[in-house]
Amino acid sequence: MSIFNYKQRNNIILVTIIALGCFLLYALSGLFSAILGAIVLFTIFRPGYIYFAEKKKWNKTMVALLIIFSSLIVIVIPFLSLSFMVIGKIASINKSTFPIHEWTAQVDAFAARNLSQPHFAETTLQKLGTYAADLFPSILGSAAGIILTLLVLYFLLYFMLTQRIEFEAGLLKYAPFREQHTLKFATAMRNSTYSNVLGQGLIAITQGTLLALGFYAFEIPDPVFWGVIGSFMSFLPVVGAPTLCIPAGIIIMAEDHTVKGILLIAYGLLFIGNVDNVLRVIINKRVGNTHPIISVIGVFIGLPLFGILGLVFGPVLLSYFLLLLEIYETNRLAADRLERMRTTTDT
Repeated sequence: MSIFNYKQRNNIILVTIIALGCFLLYALSGLFSAILGAIVLFTIFRPGYIYFAEKKKWNKTMVALLIIFSSLIVIVIPFLSLSFMVIGKIASINKSTFPIHEWTAQVDAFAARNLSQPHFAETTLQKLGTYAADLFPSILGSAAGIILTLLVLYFLLYFMLTQRIEFEAGLLKYAPFREQHTLKFATAMRNSTYSNVLGQGLIAITQGTLLALGFYAFEIPDPVFWGVIGSFMSFLPVVGAPTLCIPAGIIIMAEDHTVKGILLIAYGLLFIGNVDNVLRVIINKRVGNTHPIISVIGVFIGLPLFGILGLVFGPVLLSYFLLLLEIYETNRLAADRLERMRTTTDT
């Protein structure tokens, strides 16, 4: 006969479940990017899967595979290709294939004359180089790591899609709040994902393209590379791609082309910056409003955890966290009201 009563056994089982859950989370920490990526892609492609597989009655496996193939072609392969291009260009800068030394010398001379900062460009470049070297290898460290992450991501995504009803029913069953709050959280999570991923992605592509076109028109070397860098920087609403026009304009002015440099800076700050603001207003109205503070803090949270993917995952995670806080607050207020009602009834 057991020495534990019913309540004690349940408490022991609960503690065991929590301990094993913590251990599993620790063991899967290296695959957290894949898990979060699967959730994001499922949220994005869920309406399309429902339309083709459930309304049009297409084969579920075929639709899931088409979604996986489309995401590879449209999202994953371009992102990885651009990231590898950035790594290659950073390496080429280190090998002095760019006229980087001439640029830094000119900017330092300009800063020494006008700002009393004779080593401004050299110091800034060293800091940026160190930061970039730490940032990109965290996602592009090894081909094996990339392949493993993608395999886990698409393995999870495939079963999330083909077993969508069972997957969502399980989430409803084990969610720690009421069904209406769960559905509210799902809707808010979808809007937040669309805003942070699709909305910010559209802004990044637009700003990067405009920056590349501007650099090409002003004869800045390798405008495509700088356009890609601008696309990554566009996920930072305070910094953004337009700020790249400032050092480029200073370099041009240091080469005694003052008017041309001023025009480039004006093009970045006034034209590209305003296009960014207009797109954000449109996206916030149609998709969901992500406050700039969430984007900035989310990026600083995400970069150390996910590398360059943190530009997307950081704001998404922070948005999810704030949604959970909101639901918790709603539940707590509802519980307080019920408690007051019981107290009033008893008295």
